[in-house]
Amino acid sequence: MPRDENSGLSFPQITERQDLMLDLIRQAGSLALSYFRHPARLQVESKGTQDFVTAADRAVETLLVARIVAAFPADGIIGEEGGSHGRISESGATWIIDPIDGTANFARGLPFWCISVGLMVGTEIEAGFIYDPVAGEMFSARRGTGSFCDGRPIQVSEVVSPDRARINLGFTFRRRPEFFLKAIERMVANHCDWSRLGSAALGMAYVASGRLDGFWAPFVYAWDVAAGICLVKEAGGTVSDFLADDGLHKGNAILAATPGMEAFFRSQLDDLAQ
Repeated sequence: MPRDENSGLSFPQITERQDLMLDLIRQAGSLALSYFRHPARLQVESKGTQDFVTAADRAVETLLVARIVAAFPADGIIGEEGGSHGRISESGATWIIDPIDGTANFARGLPFWCISVGLMVGTEIEAGFIYDPVAGEMFSARRGTGSFCDGRPIQVSEVVSPDRARINLGFTFRRRPEFFLKAIERMVANHCDWSRLGSAALGMAYVASGRLDGFWAPFVYAWDVAAGICLVKEAGGTVSDFLADDGLHKGNAILAATPGMEAFFRSQLDDLAQ
Protein backbone atom coordinates (compact mmCIF):
# COMPACT_ATOMS: atom_id res chain seq x y z
CA MET A 1 0.00 0.00 0.00
CA PRO A 2 1.64 3.30 -1.11
CA ARG A 3 2.52 5.85 1.54
CA ASP A 4 3.10 9.58 1.44
CA GLU A 5 6.88 9.98 1.67
CA ASN A 6 6.50 12.99 3.98
CA SER A 7 4.16 11.45 6.51
CA GLY A 8 3.93 7.68 6.52
CA LEU A 9 0.19 7.87 5.85
CA SER A 10 -1.13 5.63 3.11
CA PHE A 11 -3.15 6.93 0.19
CA PRO A 12 -6.33 5.27 1.53
CA GLN A 13 -5.77 6.84 4.96
CA ILE A 14 -5.69 10.28 3.39
CA THR A 15 -8.77 9.39 1.34
CA GLU A 16 -10.63 8.49 4.55
CA ARG A 17 -9.95 11.97 5.88
CA GLN A 18 -10.98 13.56 2.62
CA ASP A 19 -14.27 11.66 2.58
CA LEU A 20 -15.00 12.64 6.18
CA MET A 21 -14.46 16.35 5.55
CA LEU A 22 -16.46 16.54 2.33
CA ASP A 23 -19.50 15.46 4.35
CA LEU A 24 -18.65 17.15 7.65
CA ILE A 25 -17.99 20.62 6.24
CA ARG A 26 -21.49 20.68 4.75
CA GLN A 27 -22.93 19.89 8.18
CA ALA A 28 -20.83 22.69 9.61
CA GLY A 29 -22.19 24.98 6.91
CA SER A 30 -25.77 24.19 7.89
CA LEU A 31 -24.94 25.01 11.50
CA ALA A 32 -23.33 28.31 10.50
CA LEU A 33 -26.35 29.24 8.39
CA SER A 34 -28.67 28.66 11.35
CA TYR A 35 -26.81 31.45 13.15
CA PHE A 36 -26.48 33.68 10.08
CA ARG A 37 -30.25 33.66 9.58
CA HIS A 38 -30.90 34.53 13.24
CA PRO A 39 -28.54 37.42 14.08
CA ALA A 40 -29.79 37.69 17.68
CA ARG A 41 -27.90 34.45 18.43
CA LEU A 42 -24.51 35.71 17.23
CA GLN A 43 -23.10 37.19 20.47
CA VAL A 44 -20.48 39.20 18.59
CA GLU A 45 -17.25 39.89 20.51
CA SER A 46 -14.15 41.86 19.57
CA LYS A 47 -10.73 40.14 19.48
CA GLY A 48 -8.90 43.27 18.33
CA THR A 49 -9.16 46.12 15.85
CA GLN A 50 -11.80 45.10 13.28
CA ASP A 51 -11.36 41.47 14.38
CA PHE A 52 -14.46 39.65 15.62
CA VAL A 53 -15.65 36.31 16.89
CA THR A 54 -19.22 35.08 17.22
CA ALA A 55 -21.03 32.22 18.87
CA ALA A 56 -21.24 30.68 15.41
CA ASP A 57 -17.44 30.60 15.03
CA ARG A 58 -17.13 28.70 18.29
CA ALA A 59 -20.02 26.33 17.59
CA VAL A 60 -18.76 25.43 14.12
CA GLU A 61 -15.21 24.82 15.32
CA THR A 62 -16.49 22.69 18.20
CA LEU A 63 -18.46 20.53 15.75
CA LEU A 64 -15.53 20.09 13.38
CA VAL A 65 -13.06 19.28 16.14
CA ALA A 66 -15.36 16.80 17.88
CA ARG A 67 -15.96 14.83 14.68
CA ILE A 68 -12.30 14.84 13.68
CA VAL A 69 -11.19 13.67 17.12
CA ALA A 70 -13.78 10.89 17.12
CA ALA A 71 -12.68 9.63 13.70
CA PHE A 72 -8.92 10.27 13.87
CA PRO A 73 -7.80 10.70 17.50
CA ALA A 74 -4.09 10.78 16.60
CA ASP A 75 -4.44 13.74 14.22
CA GLY A 76 -3.34 17.24 15.18
CA ILE A 77 -5.59 20.29 15.00
CA ILE A 78 -4.91 23.99 14.55
CA GLY A 79 -8.09 26.07 14.83
CA GLU A 80 -8.54 29.83 14.75
CA GLU A 81 -10.68 29.93 17.88
CA GLY A 82 -9.12 27.09 19.87
CA GLY A 83 -5.45 27.06 18.91
CA SER A 84 -4.10 23.52 18.93
CA HIS A 85 -6.95 22.27 21.13
CA GLY A 86 -4.13 20.51 22.99
CA ARG A 87 -3.78 18.13 20.04
CA ILE A 88 -0.34 17.70 18.48
CA SER A 89 -0.23 15.28 15.58
CA GLU A 90 0.87 11.73 16.27
CA SER A 91 -0.32 10.41 12.90
CA GLY A 92 1.45 12.91 10.64
CA ALA A 93 -1.82 14.64 9.75
CA THR A 94 -2.85 18.09 11.02
CA TRP A 95 -6.17 19.81 10.34
CA ILE A 96 -6.08 23.61 9.91
CA ILE A 97 -9.52 25.06 10.60
CA ASP A 98 -11.17 28.43 10.08
CA PRO A 99 -14.75 27.87 11.24
CA ILE A 100 -15.97 31.09 9.61
CA ASP A 101 -13.60 32.97 7.35
CA GLY A 102 -15.04 36.42 6.85
CA THR A 103 -16.52 36.81 10.33
CA ALA A 104 -16.84 40.60 9.95
CA ASN A 105 -19.04 40.03 6.89
CA PHE A 106 -20.93 37.26 8.67
CA ALA A 107 -21.65 39.41 11.73
CA ARG A 108 -23.02 42.21 9.53
CA GLY A 109 -25.29 39.92 7.53
CA LEU A 110 -23.16 40.16 4.40
CA PRO A 111 -23.25 36.88 2.44
CA PHE A 112 -19.53 36.59 1.72
CA TRP A 113 -18.00 34.14 4.17
CA CYS A 114 -17.12 30.46 4.22
CA ILE A 115 -15.79 27.53 6.21
CA SER A 116 -12.21 26.61 5.38
CA VAL A 117 -10.34 23.42 6.33
CA GLY A 118 -6.90 22.40 5.17
CA LEU A 119 -5.25 19.03 5.77
CA MET A 120 -1.49 19.08 6.21
CA VAL A 121 0.29 15.73 5.96
CA GLY A 122 3.93 15.79 6.88
CA THR A 123 5.34 18.95 5.29
CA GLU A 124 2.71 19.27 2.55
CA ILE A 125 -0.77 20.75 2.47
CA GLU A 126 -2.39 17.61 1.15
CA ALA A 127 -6.02 18.70 0.76
CA GLY A 128 -8.22 21.75 1.01
CA PHE A 129 -11.94 22.25 1.52
CA ILE A 130 -13.74 25.60 1.27
CA TYR A 131 -17.52 25.60 1.60
CA ASP A 132 -19.69 28.65 0.90
CA PRO A 133 -23.03 27.81 2.55
CA VAL A 134 -24.85 30.88 1.20
CA ALA A 135 -24.00 30.10 -2.43
CA GLY A 136 -24.04 26.36 -1.79
CA GLU A 137 -20.60 25.96 -3.41
CA MET A 138 -18.06 23.37 -2.33
CA PHE A 139 -14.46 23.94 -3.43
CA SER A 140 -12.13 21.02 -2.84
CA ALA A 141 -8.68 19.85 -3.85
CA ARG A 142 -6.22 17.09 -3.12
CA ARG A 143 -2.55 17.23 -3.98
CA GLY A 144 -1.92 15.58 -7.34
CA THR A 145 -5.58 15.16 -8.30
CA GLY A 146 -6.82 18.64 -9.25
CA SER A 147 -9.25 21.23 -7.91
CA PHE A 148 -13.02 21.10 -8.07
CA CYS A 149 -16.14 23.16 -7.45
CA ASP A 150 -19.17 21.01 -6.71
CA GLY A 151 -17.36 18.07 -8.27
CA ARG A 152 -16.50 19.87 -11.53
CA PRO A 153 -12.84 20.54 -12.39
CA ILE A 154 -11.71 24.16 -12.10
CA GLN A 155 -8.58 25.98 -13.23
CA VAL A 156 -7.00 29.40 -12.94
CA SER A 157 -7.57 32.01 -15.63
CA GLU A 158 -5.34 32.56 -18.65
CA VAL A 159 -5.12 36.32 -18.11
CA VAL A 160 -1.61 37.69 -18.72
CA SER A 161 -2.12 41.47 -18.86
CA PRO A 162 -2.75 43.86 -15.93
CA ASP A 163 -5.37 45.79 -17.89
CA ARG A 164 -7.47 42.63 -18.08
CA ALA A 165 -6.74 41.34 -14.59
CA ARG A 166 -8.45 41.61 -11.21
CA ILE A 167 -6.80 40.92 -7.88
CA ASN A 168 -8.30 40.63 -4.41
CA LEU A 169 -6.24 42.68 -1.95
CA GLY A 170 -6.39 41.59 1.67
CA PHE A 171 -6.22 44.17 4.44
CA THR A 172 -5.23 43.81 8.08
CA PHE A 173 -4.40 46.20 10.89
CA ARG A 174 -1.58 43.79 11.81
CA ARG A 175 0.50 45.49 9.13
CA ARG A 176 0.91 49.18 8.36
CA PRO A 177 -2.13 50.54 6.45
CA GLU A 178 0.13 52.25 3.92
CA PHE A 179 1.05 48.79 2.56
CA PHE A 180 -2.55 48.33 1.46
CA LEU A 181 -2.89 51.88 0.16
CA LYS A 182 0.31 51.55 -1.85
CA ALA A 183 -0.92 48.26 -3.29
CA ILE A 184 -4.10 49.96 -4.49
CA GLU A 185 -2.10 52.85 -5.96
CA ARG A 186 0.12 50.48 -7.94
CA MET A 187 -2.77 48.41 -9.26
CA VAL A 188 -4.64 51.52 -10.42
CA ALA A 189 -1.49 52.97 -12.02
CA ASN A 190 -1.18 49.79 -14.09
CA HIS A 191 -4.89 49.64 -14.98
CA CYS A 192 -5.34 46.46 -12.95
CA ASP A 193 -8.75 46.10 -11.31
CA TRP A 194 -8.86 45.23 -7.62
CA SER A 195 -11.32 44.34 -4.88
CA ARG A 196 -11.41 43.69 -1.17
CA LEU A 197 -13.90 40.95 -0.37
CA GLY A 198 -13.27 40.28 3.32
CA SER A 199 -12.60 36.53 3.11
CA ALA A 200 -9.11 35.32 2.27
CA ALA A 201 -10.31 31.74 1.81
CA LEU A 202 -12.95 32.66 -0.76
CA GLY A 203 -10.48 34.99 -2.44
CA MET A 204 -8.14 32.02 -2.89
CA ALA A 205 -10.99 29.79 -4.09
CA TYR A 206 -11.92 32.43 -6.65
CA VAL A 207 -8.35 32.49 -7.97
CA ALA A 208 -8.48 28.70 -8.30
CA SER A 209 -11.76 28.90 -10.22
CA GLY A 210 -10.65 31.69 -12.56
CA ARG A 211 -12.99 34.33 -11.14
CA LEU A 212 -10.01 36.36 -9.91
CA ASP A 213 -6.49 36.47 -11.30
CA GLY A 214 -4.72 36.99 -7.98
CA PHE A 215 -5.00 37.23 -4.22
CA TRP A 216 -2.51 39.15 -2.07
CA ALA A 217 -2.31 39.95 1.62
CA PRO A 218 0.62 41.40 3.57
CA PHE A 219 -0.26 39.09 6.45
CA VAL A 220 -2.66 36.19 7.05
CA TYR A 221 -2.76 33.19 9.37
CA ALA A 222 -2.56 29.59 8.21
CA TRP A 223 -6.25 28.93 8.85
CA ASP A 224 -7.10 31.76 6.41
CA VAL A 225 -5.28 30.21 3.45
CA ALA A 226 -4.22 26.59 4.04
CA ALA A 227 -7.12 25.15 2.08
CA GLY A 228 -6.78 27.80 -0.61
CA ILE A 229 -3.10 27.06 -1.15
CA CYS A 230 -3.95 23.51 -2.17
CA LEU A 231 -6.85 24.70 -4.34
CA VAL A 232 -4.79 27.26 -6.26
CA LYS A 233 -1.84 24.96 -6.84
CA GLU A 234 -4.03 22.09 -8.01
CA ALA A 235 -5.89 24.47 -10.35
CA GLY A 236 -2.63 25.38 -12.07
CA GLY A 237 -1.84 28.58 -10.18
CA THR A 238 1.19 29.74 -8.25
CA VAL A 239 1.43 30.50 -4.54
CA SER A 240 4.27 32.16 -2.63
CA ASP A 241 6.04 30.14 0.06
CA PHE A 242 3.60 30.86 2.88
CA LEU A 243 5.03 28.13 5.12
CA ALA A 244 8.50 29.71 5.17
CA ASP A 245 9.70 31.13 8.49
CA ASP A 246 7.11 29.05 10.39
CA GLY A 247 4.14 30.55 8.59
CA LEU A 248 2.08 27.60 9.82
CA HIS A 249 2.17 28.90 13.38
CA LYS A 250 3.13 32.58 13.02
CA GLY A 251 1.36 33.63 9.81
CA ASN A 252 2.94 35.22 6.75
CA ALA A 253 2.36 37.25 3.62
CA ILE A 254 0.82 35.47 0.64
CA LEU A 255 0.43 35.91 -3.09
CA ALA A 256 -1.63 33.53 -5.21
CA ALA A 257 -1.85 34.14 -8.94
CA THR A 258 -2.41 32.82 -12.39
CA PRO A 259 0.99 31.95 -13.91
CA GLY A 260 0.59 34.71 -16.49
CA MET A 261 0.17 37.39 -13.81
CA GLU A 262 2.61 36.15 -11.14
CA ALA A 263 5.62 38.16 -12.32
CA PHE A 264 3.65 41.41 -12.51
CA PHE A 265 2.04 40.98 -9.09
CA ARG A 266 5.37 40.07 -7.49
CA SER A 267 7.06 43.12 -9.00
CA GLN A 268 4.37 45.38 -7.57
CA LEU A 269 3.62 43.76 -4.22
CA ASP A 270 6.57 41.79 -2.83
CA ASP A 271 8.18 44.81 -1.15
CA LEU A 272 4.89 45.67 0.62
CA ALA A 273 4.88 42.53 2.75
CA GLN A 274 7.84 43.30 5.01
